[in-house]
Amino acid sequence: MANSNGPVFVSGEAVKQVFQWKDAVAALQAAYAQPLSVESVPPRTIAQHDRAWLRTLPAAPPGGRYFGTKLMGSAMASASPTVEYVIVLFDRETSRIAAFVDANALTGFRTAGTSAAALDRLAPEGPARLAVIGSGLEASMHTRAFASIRPLSEIRVFSPTPDRRAAFAEAAQSDSGVKATPVGSPEEAVEGADIVLAAARSHGEVPILYGDWIKPGATIVSIGSTVPSQREIDVSVVERADLIVCDMLEEVLHETGDMIAAKAAGIDVAAKSHSLASLLAGEIEPQRAAARQAMFKSVGSGLQDIVVASMVLERALAAGLTTPLPMTFESKSI
Repeated sequence: MANSNGPVFVSGEAVKQVFQWKDAVAALQAAYAQPLSVESVPPRTIAQHDRAWLRTLPAAPPGGRYFGTKLMGSAMASASPTVEYVIVLFDRETSRIAAFVDANALTGFRTAGTSAAALDRLAPEGPARLAVIGSGLEASMHTRAFASIRPLSEIRVFSPTPDRRAAFAEAAQSDSGVKATPVGSPEEAVEGADIVLAAARSHGEVPILYGDWIKPGATIVSIGSTVPSQREIDVSVVERADLIVCDMLEEVLHETGDMIAAKAAGIDVAAKSHSLASLLAGEIEPQRAAARQAMFKSVGSGLQDIVVASMVLERALAAGLTTPLPMTFESKSI
């Protein structure tokens, strides 16, 4: 269902009401299985000056009705700095702005949904014990996303603050019906786990996950190092992984602190790294089948934002949960 009277606004609450994990994972898998070019999913851009910054993540997914960009910005020098996120969707059929989508919750949904889309092709079928390092929004979203594609047999969580990890475990157990236990160290969380989620950078950018903690055959998902200054996993994790799948291959290899450190340690990261698109299109099936230790590493992509926002917009329109905006934009013929 499309809106023909001008752009609409999709609130964060409406996003939460219509979002479904399985459908988002399926939509992301379908989008990444399409032929993707740098032109359709260009790198993110960042403009900054005097502690004010603006990040843009554009995408024009092949075959999709909508294309657009996510904008996020903050003035860190302000009295109360915050970050706001908005996705602007354009309609291919009308060439007009279709919607503005509050992208705060949606960002967490799309990140976790993309990780689940990759994990679904990397992790063995069947029940899995999940280790979670981190207790914030991303950790919570990923736990729910993983539970939508794999039956979880147990969840163990570590974060530095005992109260937060206890609260996380209580909420995870309530949401999933699976036993969730807070533990006192990341090593204890990871021991014997089938899936390891690293979703929290440590204080001082010291790695919080080490390779010799992880059992052979476990699948690793790392989302906490997205720029050169950030660290999350030790170089030993990168060394042990014989298949590394990246949502944005070049950005992961050259713009994340974890991979920069691994290359500085002499690890040939590029030789065993592949794009998520190549995984979901079936192009690296021999490498996937032969992998003993697989890892998915994510920095986020405009493709993820636009695919999930498009799904959310269609559902919100159908459910009557959008807000028509009292505005029109002047159009210019080209």
